[in-house]
Amino acid sequence: MIRVTEQESRYNDIDKMSVLEILEGINNEDKTVATAVEKSIPQIEKLASAVAERMQNGGRLFYIGAGTSGRLGVVDASECPPTFGVPFDFVVGIIAGGDTAIRKAVENAEDDDKQAWIDLQEYQINEKDCLIGLAASGTTPYVVGGLNTARQHGVLTGCIVCNEGGPIAAESDFPVEVVVGPEFLTGSTRMKSGTAQKLVLNMLSTTVMIRLGRVKGNKMVDMQLTNHKLVDRGTQMVMDELNIDHDLAADLLNRYGSVRKAVEASHNK
Repeated sequence: MIRVTEQESRYNDIDKMSVLEILEGINNEDKTVATAVEKSIPQIEKLASAVAERMQNGGRLFYIGAGTSGRLGVVDASECPPTFGVPFDFVVGIIAGGDTAIRKAVENAEDDDKQAWIDLQEYQINEKDCLIGLAASGTTPYVVGGLNTARQHGVLTGCIVCNEGGPIAAESDFPVEVVVGPEFLTGSTRMKSGTAQKLVLNMLSTTVMIRLGRVKGNKMVDMQLTNHKLVDRGTQMVMDELNIDHDLAADLLNRYGSVRKAVEASHNK
């Protein structure tokens, strides 16, 4: 397969560019990412619909990846509980090399095609669940092996990659291939490819959570109230929904622990 992500940058002699020229070059490339993602919306729609259906029936969502891709999966998974009030193990991000690899690269971790399934066994992954492989290259052995074995066990598989026609897409029931082209810095897939994967992850998890009823109107009514900013936001949401003053809204929120529960309790009186 041709790895577009590894092709030569369109920019020459970037080490001789001014700061402004470097910044403008990076920005010009970044402008193309959203358009590339837009072209993949039909694929994203199929994946999101399938994942939502599995999760409505009691399944969980797992991400696996290495390097930047793995870190992006961990970030998306870790943000689901505070944003949508779901259990911490409802969406799980696993990175090749373990949690150490979140901060520091682990040598050869991505080359082991057996380890992902071993890592997933810690969570008793089963046929109700969904597994999404994340890899800009579309070829990472850790991800290929994990998807292959998961598929054999009836797990729904998908991927978010930045090359077409790779082995990861081949192991995916619902592949998402976002081709962003060569990077500004040749081969540095933490740039456009990483941005594309982040955009798709945002779209996927947000869409799934909306379909699971974790959003009301356009509000995060199940968000965890873990700091003053979020308590203030929640209080305002209760005020707006019930048309009550700040003190009463704050009291309801404190008593019931979430915007949804505070509003429902008030309506049920």
